[in-house]
Amino acid sequence: MEVDTKENKKKPILAIVLGILLLIVVAGGIFVLANWNRSLGEPLGLPTKTSGASGSLAANGSNDETSTNDFAGKGEQTSVIPIPTEPVGDPVCGDTKIMYLLAAGVDSTDPEYLYGLSDVIRVIRIDFVTPKVTVLTLPRDLEVQIPDLIPSVKDEIYNAKLNQAYFYGGPGMGFYEGPGGGPGLLARTIAYNYDLYVDHYIAINMVAFEKIVNAVGGVDITLGEPVDCRPEGAEAIDPNNQLPDYFGVGVNHMDGEKALTFVRCRARYGDIVRSEHQSMVLMAIKDKLTSPSVITSLPKLVSTMLDDVQTDLSMAQIQQLTCLLPQLEDDQIQFVRFPDEWLVQGWADIARVGRSFIWDIPKEKIVEFCDLFEADALPPQ
Repeated sequence: MEVDTKENKKKPILAIVLGILLLIVVAGGIFVLANWNRSLGEPLGLPTKTSGASGSLAANGSNDETSTNDFAGKGEQTSVIPIPTEPVGDPVCGDTKIMYLLAAGVDSTDPEYLYGLSDVIRVIRIDFVTPKVTVLTLPRDLEVQIPDLIPSVKDEIYNAKLNQAYFYGGPGMGFYEGPGGGPGLLARTIAYNYDLYVDHYIAINMVAFEKIVNAVGGVDITLGEPVDCRPEGAEAIDPNNQLPDYFGVGVNHMDGEKALTFVRCRARYGDIVRSEHQSMVLMAIKDKLTSPSVITSLPKLVSTMLDDVQTDLSMAQIQQLTCLLPQLEDDQIQFVRFPDEWLVQGWADIARVGRSFIWDIPKEKIVEFCDLFEADALPPQ
């Protein structure tokens, strides 16, 4: 006959406690894993050309191509597009081999991103195998057709400039009910006009940009000639070039406010030079993020920055990008744009705007350029 001791009574209780703790740990792990892979913003719902490490397509649906009108507002992938040439081998970080990321710089200080024009539009091809990053600049003043607008304004907005797609997609306008808001409609407009599809987006307004630059301790930009961002006629009141909008020859240390002035400086130089200034600042931020003084706190820094940006990336994907960044040498980051001879000035009647300046580039040329970009076949610039 078994003796009913205190120790024997404790065993079932201990087993129950351990079981409860195990359930908590498992449930917590499942919760963390689910959130780790969950998009931080509304996904684009576009067809995709991206594959994972296994080589299988990430999209769902048939092999039939569809126009963007076929997936208007549904928030789900409805077709598979033939995948471009992708590198052979395993990614140096994560599971994804290739990612196409839409990056938009928004001329707004609104923390809710209700309004704003995307005056900076970049499509970034991220190759995690080679590794290599190619950044394509799309001029904001391209004439485009915008798909998927609500019926009441669809006929009225018969055309637009590319940077207006983000504006019309913003929740403050109420013209677009599809996924992704401003970035979503911008991504769909690029796909609709140029057959260039992206997987994810990140949008940064002026406040977020300043915060990011300040968070890394400012950036250092070396100039071979001065850059004058002062208003016209400022020479008369600032003959010694002391205003903060003037950047002299040599190393210029810029905080967030100065860096924003530098990347937005356009009146005296135009879009081409401004795009070059933006690329200089992006490289300077990259250098700061990978510097010994910052890289150890990079995960925390990135997490803090996310409070001020729009993105549908997941924390897992952000970790993959964070892992890749320190492994990239400067020559593994390439900035590409349309040839200068393509940038022919023209004029068009833009809906809701009137006669307006555009870059008069034949659409078929842009489509061909984007195809080369996707195939990683553009010559160095």
